[in-house]
Amino acid sequence: MPAPRTAPRTVLLTGAAGGLGTLMRGLLPAYGYTLRLLDVRPIEGEPDAITADLGDKDALREAVRGVDAVIHLAGISLESTFEKILKANIEGTYNLYEAAREEGIGRVVFASSNHAVGFTPRPEGEAPHGPGALIPIDTPHRPDTFYGLSKAFGEDLAQFYWDKHGLETVSVRIGSCFLEPTSVRMLSVWMSPGDGARLFHAALTAEHVGHSVVYGSSANTRLWWDLSTARALGYEPQDDSEQYAEKLIADQGELDPRNPDHAHLGGPFVTSPPMWPY
Repeated sequence: MPAPRTAPRTVLLTGAAGGLGTLMRGLLPAYGYTLRLLDVRPIEGEPDAITADLGDKDALREAVRGVDAVIHLAGISLESTFEKILKANIEGTYNLYEAAREEGIGRVVFASSNHAVGFTPRPEGEAPHGPGALIPIDTPHRPDTFYGLSKAFGEDLAQFYWDKHGLETVSVRIGSCFLEPTSVRMLSVWMSPGDGARLFHAALTAEHVGHSVVYGSSANTRLWWDLSTARALGYEPQDDSEQYAEKLIADQGELDPRNPDHAHLGGPFVTSPPMWPY
């Protein structure tokens, strides 16, 4: 396990008004971080938050100036038209990386997604029903949506900025970070908010990450993917979704491998993805 580097003091949190951003606003300060908040929408109760679009290069440059690291959560988090995804997730992420490069920021934690590999078949016979093989971190990109495609792009962009400019990134393929799982599929990919904060903290403080890609979830009994690269950062998940399994299965039934939504890692994103409402 790598020794922790000096913890960043000030971290820019983009997408701070979103669901995950709101959770991390409440949890990350306990690790000693001062958060600088940015979102396209005003954040209630946060008068010092920066309200800016990812297309505003001057605002992004000002937002990253003087911070020690960036957690990049901003962008469209569901499916949308390619034009909207292109502007927010692809061009917006490029603009963020350019601002970080110009200001000499050394570390970005990028919110990637399991949907970058969403057409990957899910393991069969997963625990507790059998010893299913875990999906490795080097599984090829198989995006299930334009949204997933933008996350695959973000991972490749992060690799380029490391190779070309020495800007380090941990790309976290987040499963579902909610207070508790809401579907049987989510039992396998759920990341508790507490574990989310632990993983982001590990990603900010691990030494010599270069560009590392990790899966983001708790240590779920029904886990589908390999957490070894996340653990190598120093991440020690504390939670497990299994406490919610009995009720969810009683309500929804077990996953059916004949159903495409159940047969692939990306779940319903492979057939009928939820659409961004804006």
